[in-house]
This record gives sequence, structure tokens and C-alpha cells, in this order.
Amino acid sequence: MNYIRAKISTRYGFFFLLVALFWLKTIYAYFTDFSLGLANPFEYFVAFFNPIATTVLLFGLAMYIKSSRLFYPIILLIDGLNTLLLYLNVIYYREFTDFMTVSTMTGYSKVNQGLSGSSLALTMPHDVFYWLDIVLILILLLVRFIRIDNKKVGFKAAFTLTSVAILIFLADLSFGEMARPQLLTRTFDRTYIVKYLGLDTFTAYDGIKQQHNNDLRAMATKSEMNDVLKYVHKHYAAPNDKLFGTEKGKNVIVIHLESFQQFLIDKKVNGKEVTPFLNSLYHSKSTYSFSNFFHQVGQGKTSDAENMLETSTFGLPQGSLFTQFGSDNVFQAAPSILKQRQNYTSAVFHGNVASFWNRNNVYKNIGYQYFFDASYYNTAGSNSMGYGLKDKLLFKDSVKYLERLQQPFYVKYITLTNHFPYTIDSQDSNFKTSNTGDSKVDNYFKTAHYLDQSLREFYNYLQASGLLKKSIIMLYGDHYGISNSENVNLAKELGKNPDDWNDFDNAQLQRVPLMFNIPGMKHGYIDKTYGGEIDVLPTLLHLLGINTNKYVQFGTDLFSKDHDTVVAFRNRDWVSTKYTSVGGTIYSNRTGKVIHPSPHQRRIFNEMQAKVNTELSYSDELNEQNLLRFYTPSGFTPVNPQEYDYQNGFQKELAKETELGNKSNSLFDKKNQKTTQGLYHTDAPEVNNKTIKKTK
Repeated sequence: MNYIRAKISTRYGFFFLLVALFWLKTIYAYFTDFSLGLANPFEYFVAFFNPIATTVLLFGLAMYIKSSRLFYPIILLIDGLNTLLLYLNVIYYREFTDFMTVSTMTGYSKVNQGLSGSSLALTMPHDVFYWLDIVLILILLLVRFIRIDNKKVGFKAAFTLTSVAILIFLADLSFGEMARPQLLTRTFDRTYIVKYLGLDTFTAYDGIKQQHNNDLRAMATKSEMNDVLKYVHKHYAAPNDKLFGTEKGKNVIVIHLESFQQFLIDKKVNGKEVTPFLNSLYHSKSTYSFSNFFHQVGQGKTSDAENMLETSTFGLPQGSLFTQFGSDNVFQAAPSILKQRQNYTSAVFHGNVASFWNRNNVYKNIGYQYFFDASYYNTAGSNSMGYGLKDKLLFKDSVKYLERLQQPFYVKYITLTNHFPYTIDSQDSNFKTSNTGDSKVDNYFKTAHYLDQSLREFYNYLQASGLLKKSIIMLYGDHYGISNSENVNLAKELGKNPDDWNDFDNAQLQRVPLMFNIPGMKHGYIDKTYGGEIDVLPTLLHLLGINTNKYVQFGTDLFSKDHDTVVAFRNRDWVSTKYTSVGGTIYSNRTGKVIHPSPHQRRIFNEMQAKVNTELSYSDELNEQNLLRFYTPSGFTPVNPQEYDYQNGFQKELAKETELGNKSNSLFDKKNQKTTQGLYHTDAPEVNNKTIKKTK
């Protein structure tokens, strides 16, 4: 005991005691109150390792102080403030299943909203552990069990601690990049930063990012918004008179086909169609299908696709718009436009955690009324794979919530099973896939087949419940599934020579499906028009009878005679009806060969490139500087995110039915208050109590 007392009565001993105790309660929070999704031994190692660097760095600041009268109060103050940061995040996480951002901490209204009233109700008996060490340390100092050390620590010694902390942090950062490349630039989810780099690093990173965003916004002026308005109004394409408003008043069901590429349509492997049901929709006379439709995502991938479909603005040149600006930006998005113009109810069904891609905050700014995320479903055990709930279970389990929505509704299903790295349980798919030697390519066909089966089951329910004839179903692929680096392994399956594969082939594989399935319509066709995800919103709104001429949208109606057929990729490459530009090299779409342009052709290509550069730059200015705060279209009311709370969504649906009484338009009430859940049939083994065998 005397030995321990002597050690902790030195400045070094006291310093390492506080570091060890704070590390211990951080780890306690990781495993008791936070859900970091630790999936393997390496992630557990990183989680145990990541609090060390910032704790040593922050506590080490006190070691530069020579006076003992200042050293002890300051290091305890640092400990106390860091503990307060940890504990506030614990309380906030219990309510919101997310970590506190700097803007949340500094904005009283957001803190008040986030904690939904008194935080006292969120406290737990074990919370005493977060503060017990500080209380015991103070007692030990007061009773002089820990003695004050008046011996000064030299600058070199203190600097050594700082240097060691920085080295540890760099090692931790490298571990994070190994597990999640572009960890800080893409920022999928705040949980990832905490898991790999720690809570202090996340807070510092978020503060820097927030300041950068504030600086951009502080420099913004209305004149910049005027420049954007001039461009989008000039770029606007009037609707097709024959199709405008033909689907007015119908329910809209958007199905987000995860990582689904166009080449899967009509693709056969070992003589069997990979996606027979989607093929039937694609060729149906009740579907407008697009064969030259391209994804346009950047690093934000799925979130970029969502943003384009909801707002008709591009993602960012680096990182994700949802995570960088989505919490604070003003949007003119589909849910709010449809609510204000035609009284639509809006909802998202998704089997992942709400905070992924910052959706829990972005959806409020977009105007979604309901968000049924993973917390609304049973995602335990074999019900989930990879990024969340399996697709068959998502569609089936969503019926409970879908049938209680007021009609007309605008809903979005974000599927997950066809997600990299395309693993699936053996009993979920018996599809005999390819044998390319690349497991990702081979398994891609299996997960796509499973997704197709899921859609067939969902359509069967829509038919049985009567929703099918009242709805327009829009299906789209969000981005590539097989990356450019693996396309060579895919080449043979596509009937191509891998040795001849080039950048042009990569660009052509960025096609994804887009279908507007309108049950009962008899004049559908496959449209060869070139377009991209940026064009979906104006196309959909025009079908629903809402003219988009007053909104800020960078896309144009795919059915319009004035539609812009030059498709911009996020890296400023482009594709058009006749040509493809990759890194400044122009290819002929007809031959796939490089073109050596004449002076006249060069002028045309330069104009196309200038147009692509202009629209991407204006979109970036709009989103990075939050310019929509300077422009409100006539008849549009900016969304107030504080009006939305995604807790207790089902109870809110029931309350709305009660409020409306006989005027309720929910499917449940239209069926004389009889549930339609029994109409849903699935062969999912999890539902039928079959044993699940894990496989890759």
C-alpha cells in the first residue's frame, strides 16, 4: 500500500492514475451504454486502444504547468470536463442512439429537442461509475493519502508525453483507415469515428467540420443564389403534356435497389435468370423503363443517390452531403413538396440504424414524417446480414406500419441484402451462381436473386391488399455493385474479353435500372433516353401533376422534349447519347474506341464539359453554402425539423387515425379496421422457423 501511495503521490503517478481511470470508464461506456457494432477481434482491439491517445494528449497538457497549485486543479478540471463530455454523450445516446455534435452542444434548442425534456429520466443506477473515480480522487487528496508533489516536470518530459500521444493517435488512425478506408472523408456514420478513433477525436473532428461549414455559410450572399436561380431556370425542361399529371393522387412507393446495376436485368447465369421478377417489370406494358440511366454518386454513394432523388441536387465532390451538411441545410425535397402541394404522408422503411449516413437528422430537414429504422424491427441473430435486416423481413415487417399510413403516401424502401460484400445465408438462396474466381462477383448474383424474390413477395402483398392499383412504384439502382477494380473479373460473364477491358467499359457499367411501374397502364415501353439520378425528381413530380419550374432542381424531366441528355458524373466525366468522356479522353459510344476530335468536335466537347462543370459547381455552392435559405418558392414553406420526431412512430400513426375518425384514409381503416398483415406471404426461413446456416 505504501508503494502504491508513493507512486501516485508523484506527478507522473497521478497523471497515469487519472489516464487509466478515464480509459477504464470510456471502455465501460463503449460496452455498457453505446452500441459500436464491434464485429471482430481487430475492432475490439481498436476500441480498447483508441481512448489512450487523446486522453494522454489532453491530460498531458497539465504536465507543462510547473506550479503544483495549478497542476492539480487543472488536470482534475480536464478530467472533469472530459468526463462531462463522455457522460453527456451517454445520456444523449440513450435517447437518440447517436453521439452529440458540437452544434448540438452549443445550440440550446437542439439539446432541448434531442433530450426530449428532462435528462433525469434517462439516468441509470450505474451512472455513478462515471463520476466515482473523481470523487474518490478528491477524497484521497483531502485526506492526504495522495500527497502533493512540488517537483517540477521539465518541458522536454512533458513534450515527450505529447509526442507519444501523437504517435499513438497516428497508429490508431492507420488502424481506422485499414478497417474503413476514407474514414474521415466519407464519414458514413458518427459511430464509425467513435469506434475507430474515440469520442474525443470525433468531437474535435466534428468541431473542425462545423467551423468549416460555418465559414462557408458566413461568406454566402443572396447574389450567389441569384446566379444559381438563373442557371436552373434556364436549364428547366417543361413537362410532357401527354404525361403531366397522369398519376396525380396515387400512392408513391420508391424502392431503392441497393448496389443494383443495369447488367443484372435479363442476365442469365447457368441458364437461369438472376432477376426474373424485375425482368418482368422491366418489360411490362405497365412500366416506363430506362435502359440508359446512370448513377451519379460520389463518395457519399447511397446517401448521394438519396439526395439526388429527393432534391435533384448533386452530392459533394468529397465526402457525403448527408453527413457534412445534412443536419443544418435547407432543402426543397420530395416529401415536403408533396405534403404541401397534395397532402401526402411520407415515410422511410430501412433495416439499418437511424444514424447511418446521418439519416435521423437529414430526414427531418427533408420533411419525412416517419422513419421506421432498425429499432422498429427484430434484427437479432439470423434476421440480419451485414448492414441490417434482410430484405424479405423488411418488406414483410413493414406492413404493420404501411397499412396505418394516411393515403396518399410517399414511401421509400431502402433494401440492404444486396450490399457489399454480398454474403448470404445458404438457406436464403439456392441460386447456382457463376464461377469467376472472384467471390464478390459470384455472390453478387446470389444476393441480387434474393432481392428479386423479396420484391416478388412484396408485389404479391400489394396486389392482395389492393394497394397495387392505387400506386405508382418507382424502382431504381442507387450505385454500382461491382467496382471498377473487379470489372475485369466480371468481363467474361458479360461476354467481354478481360484483356480488352478499358475505362470506356467501366463508364458504361455505371448504368443502373430506373422503372416507373404503373399498374393498369397499358402503353409502357423501354426508353433509350440518356439520363441520371439527378433527373428523377422532376420526372416524378411532373407525373404527379406538380410543375417544378419554381423549385431549384438541376435535373430535367426524362420525358420532356427539352430534357438534357448529357449525364454528369461526380468526378466531372460525362456520358451523352453519342459520346463518353473519361478523364478528358473522348470515346464513341457506338464503337467504344477513342476519338481524335476535329476542331469542330473539340468545340462541341468543350461546351459539354463546360456545362458539366457549371452544374456541378453551382450545386456545390448551393449545398456547401446553404444557399436555399435565401430563396423560398411561392407557396412553399421551409421545413422546420423540430416538428419531426421518429420515436413512437406506430403510436403516432394510431393517434392520427383516431384524430381523423371516419375521414381516415389509412389502408387499415379502408379495410374496415382489419389488418392486411395476414395477406403477406414469404418463404423467409426466419419466419418459417428453419435452421439458418451461415455461409459466405
